[in-house]
Amino acid sequence: MYPMITSTKEVEMIYHIVNEVQKELQQEQIPYKVPEQGIMIETPAAVMISDELAEMVDFFSIGTNDLTQYTLAIDRQNEKLDDFYNSHHKAILGMIQMVVSNAHKCGKWAGICGELGADLELVEDFVRMRVDELSVAPSMILKIRKEIREMNITKN
Repeated sequence: MYPMITSTKEVEMIYHIVNEVQKELQQEQIPYKVPEQGIMIETPAAVMISDELAEMVDFFSIGTNDLTQYTLAIDRQNEKLDDFYNSHHKAILGMIQMVVSNAHKCGKWAGICGELGADLELVEDFVRMRVDELSVAPSMILKIRKEIREMNITKN
């Protein structure tokens, strides 16, 4: 999984490097398998071209911490700005929905990593958005499971 992608050109460059490494391994007769190639969606630029990026990669992992910081133009490590850092902002949730929809249109999966994945207030929203995976700390797994099991969601 490759971080901080902002363009299709970067993905093309990554594949060029992967191909070079494959050739080297073949020449040296070293067995290998190329794993799934995914990208982190952490920038507004990646969100806006996620339809194009989805055609190029195997999956998306939405890095909600950085995405929130860059979208809201707020340093999340500056305590003086805590009142302005809103990971539940409508723009953030809309971006997540856009990325998931674009991934699914291309038959790819999209997961969430970062603090929002374990946010119990948003679990139902993520299920409704059809997020495929939530990456959470082990201490949150049972709480997230319980939240999902208690949902009353009908299929559309």
